[in-house]
Amino acid sequence: MTANRLTVSGLSTCFPTEDGLVRSVADVSFAIAPGKTTALVGESGSGKSVTSLTLMRLLPKTARAQVEGSARFVTRAGTEVDLLTLADAPMRALRGNELAMIFQEPMTSLNPVFTVGEQIAESVRLHKGLDRAAALAHAKRMLDLVEIPAAAQRLHEYPHQLSGGMRQRVMIALAMACDPTLLIADEPTTALDVTIQAQILVLMRRLQAETGMSILFITHNLGVVAHHADDVVVMYAGRVVESAPVRPLFASPAHPYTQGLLACLPGKAHAASTPGQPRPKRLFAIRGQVSSPLAPPPGCAFEPRCDRAIPACAQAVPPLVPTEESRQARCIRVPSLERTAA
Repeated sequence: MTANRLTVSGLSTCFPTEDGLVRSVADVSFAIAPGKTTALVGESGSGKSVTSLTLMRLLPKTARAQVEGSARFVTRAGTEVDLLTLADAPMRALRGNELAMIFQEPMTSLNPVFTVGEQIAESVRLHKGLDRAAALAHAKRMLDLVEIPAAAQRLHEYPHQLSGGMRQRVMIALAMACDPTLLIADEPTTALDVTIQAQILVLMRRLQAETGMSILFITHNLGVVAHHADDVVVMYAGRVVESAPVRPLFASPAHPYTQGLLACLPGKAHAASTPGQPRPKRLFAIRGQVSSPLAPPPGCAFEPRCDRAIPACAQAVPPLVPTEESRQARCIRVPSLERTAA
């Protein structure tokens, strides 16, 4: 049995289109330890959500996705299974029970014609075998757990009757109803104001401490990552370009893309200014745009936007190599690769 709750190796997800094959995720590998939080970060279109939906096996069949690689998951009982090749019936038994997901927009993820209590109770009845009364009682306890006021009343209300913050709490209650061992949170605080966002993050951290679950936290908010993640996986154009524990990554990012992301933060921009000189008036921005997934560059995907690029960067996709203990980067500037390229 592996020491990790989830070990993803060489995950690739492609979608056939009329214009060609779109490779949304390419050779992605990472691991999540029990009770730890791994943050998956990157700008929009980097492949974060497709990665999560692939792991949950929730990609629509009409998309005709072509999936490669492995995702070894260790169940509560200690059994190791590959989420990508598991048969449909045992996958449904895991999904919602040991594997749970919080989606980006709760208003479109919750069923508008059922009360929130019925939606939470449905999962408990399916996986735990409780009757309707016992399942609703459990749903009420879950609403109390996520600190929804007047939980007994909210239990019988519909999603449109709740505020955005309450709907997000309902999504967390739904995901936590069966005590999952792995929670995938896909930008769970994007649509919330700062105060509610902080409350949701504190709530998730408390629930993690109480249950010992692992969390895959998908976000583009680096401030959230700094405070709530143990490890960080940075994605660009469908590939992992850097992975590291959170503190070393923020202290000394190795990949130019990660350096650019951190430089875009207002605090980082001020800290980077020369001592004794006035603070910069404009925030740093990474130049250019992400290349089309239909026509990716032959070499490093970030090469057209990178100020440190050399001719060798455009020749081949660099491998993800260790830079030091527990850290990896996909850049030819990594010393071991730079010597080879020279």
